[in-house]
Amino acid sequence: MCSSPTAFKTTITSTLGGDALRERVREYPPARVAQITGLAEERIVALAREYGRAKAAFIRVNYGLQRHAGGGMAVRTIACLPAVTGHWRRPGGGVLLSSSANFQFNKQRLERPELSPPVRTINMIRLGEALNAPDAGVGGPPVQALIVYNSNPAAVAPDTNDVRRGLARDDLFTVVLEHFQTDTADWADWVLPATTQLEHWDVHFAYGHLYATLNQPAVAPLGEAKSNAEIFRLLAATMGLDHECLRDEDITLVKQALDTTGERMHGVTFDALMEHGWVRLNVPRPYLPYAEGGFTTPSGKCEFYSERMAQMGLDPLPAFTPPYEFPELVPELAARYPLTLISSPRHQFLNSTFVNVESLRWNAQPEIMIHPVDAARRGIMNGARVTIANDRGGFTAIAQVTDAVRETVVWAPSIWWTKLAGDGENANATTSQRETDLGHGPVFYDNLVEVSAA
Repeated sequence: MCSSPTAFKTTITSTLGGDALRERVREYPPARVAQITGLAEERIVALAREYGRAKAAFIRVNYGLQRHAGGGMAVRTIACLPAVTGHWRRPGGGVLLSSSANFQFNKQRLERPELSPPVRTINMIRLGEALNAPDAGVGGPPVQALIVYNSNPAAVAPDTNDVRRGLARDDLFTVVLEHFQTDTADWADWVLPATTQLEHWDVHFAYGHLYATLNQPAVAPLGEAKSNAEIFRLLAATMGLDHECLRDEDITLVKQALDTTGERMHGVTFDALMEHGWVRLNVPRPYLPYAEGGFTTPSGKCEFYSERMAQMGLDPLPAFTPPYEFPELVPELAARYPLTLISSPRHQFLNSTFVNVESLRWNAQPEIMIHPVDAARRGIMNGARVTIANDRGGFTAIAQVTDAVRETVVWAPSIWWTKLAGDGENANATTSQRETDLGHGPVFYDNLVEVSAA
């Protein structure tokens, strides 16, 4: 339903596949959507009417929604809504997952793909498979050396038991570039001290705004700490790799990133960043990227029907793609593990680096939120220690019995370093190495478990 006759007219001229979408929508009456989502029909209808009738509605998709088998389709379906209603044409209306694509840095100049020999790329989501079973879908010879930087896979990668089995191999040489002795650093043959953001040059893009930011070092590197780029420069020199680009200093790399013809980067220069610290991208105010058409599709329109998706073997129309562990699809598994675990970050632990800060851990411990009905069925009292487990592994936490979560869903705010979690485990002991339908992303929230008294 469009919000006005004008919106209907612009929807027809700016979209492709409207008739096919109309037929698809008939497959999803409120009753079926209620069965899929667990929401009441009247709430679904009320939201649809409020959204459709709004003067200018904006949807912030954010991260997490896409972390299940049908995550790509879910985001695509939501992204079609502003085109259905015409909200995309109005200031303040539309949809946003991330603003990062607007930052047209010169990645080719930084990455120099033309200098790379043939290499295979292994998705970090499947690190456990890559380290333990190199022929199980990742291809190529066994991984014999591993350099880890800007990550803590022993805590944050899915299926951590499998990851740690791989890190424990005697024949794996592991180097970790780090600030702190993380879970992953505990498995390293060598730990090299890395600089923090306060100690090196960098240039930043953003997820939610349109300002490029220059990161100037505030202090000299402490001790023997070196930036990632400096460590790789030294490694290249030791290996006898002598191309001139492998000697570029960090500040040179910043300038190269800004050496771009991207229209939205016009005015975002090194000198301007040095003067102001930040520069807004060359994007109109208000931000209406599609006000004159020009969707980034072959047709130049919002494609409700996507021929490219059909060629990929995917449904060309918006649809519901269920999680891998959707109870109706895996009844035997759901009978043993009837609860869906969500393990989004604690407010204090936006990434695993923050777990090192004692003040952020103060008076906190791993916990899990469970609905009173689910708790009563399992004889679980508020404050009791419980085990959350499935066939992949398990971890323990303190139960918080609350109706802040719905029945059959439990929430374990994460992600704790395993060595600080009490039992040496965290929520990723239960998560899977599968990938989403689009983008090869993780499926952290596609995860059936059972909760029992510890």
